[in-house]
Amino acid sequence: MPPNPATYDTASESTAGPGTLDGMKWLWTPAWIARHVAMVVLVAGFLGLGWWQVTRAAGGNSLSFGYAIEWPVFAGFVVFVWWREVRHARRGPREEHPSPPSSAAAGPEPAAATPAVRRPVRVTRVPAAPVAGAEDGELADYNRYLSWLNANPGASPGDYPG
Repeated sequence: MPPNPATYDTASESTAGPGTLDGMKWLWTPAWIARHVAMVVLVAGFLGLGWWQVTRAAGGNSLSFGYAIEWPVFAGFVVFVWWREVRHARRGPREEHPSPPSSAAAGPEPAAATPAVRRPVRVTRVPAAPVAGAEDGELADYNRYLSWLNANPGASPGDYPG
């Protein structure tokens, strides 16, 4: 009976046939060996710290009961992330499905796609020219205050004479 194509995963199969380890050789590259070692070290360390907290909790430290639960949760999270990365790498890059051909009336497609991140546009700002004879009194006082603060860098705002 052939497998159901909707649920059948052929990523681990190779030309040598199903059930062989030939499809898993990519797990033994230097980068993956480092990931495996890091996972084992972290899980062992987190479980060891959890056991240490259990012994402290048994000795009367009530706060250690929470930590005794927390460290194994951290170890489980490391295993989860490692397993997810293995599955993600095993699937390989996703194939994008080509869009259906458009009609000739739709026009030509653009030559290059719009980039996802655009460079910022630098714009020089020119201060607005004040209208002749219509200067705001409060604005003029505030500008004098700011220029006094700029001229007296060590002074506090309470020292302003105006």
